[in-house]
Amino acid sequence: MTHSDENKRVWFITGASKGLGYAFTRSALKAGDRVVAVARTTGKLEKLKEEYQDTLLPLKLDITDRKAVFSTVELAVEHFGCLDVVV
Repeated sequence: MTHSDENKRVWFITGASKGLGYAFTRSALKAGDRVVAVARTTGKLEKLKEEYQDTLLPLKLDITDRKAVFSTVELAVEHFGCLDVVV
């Protein structure tokens, strides 16, 4: 299933480098959506970035740092224009 540009969603996924976060990230990308994938370490996400250059924005983030969370969300919105789904 491919989405037209107006139907593409922008996901903001925490814990995106492993487990359910990684599974959500891969699924959203495969569906044609755009993903801001945040994690404490982004090594595994950098490999995905090679395949999804325009639709994946991997960012390092420690979600216990409140100021960093707000900055990262602002950066994500600046990059993709909005956020539709937060996981």
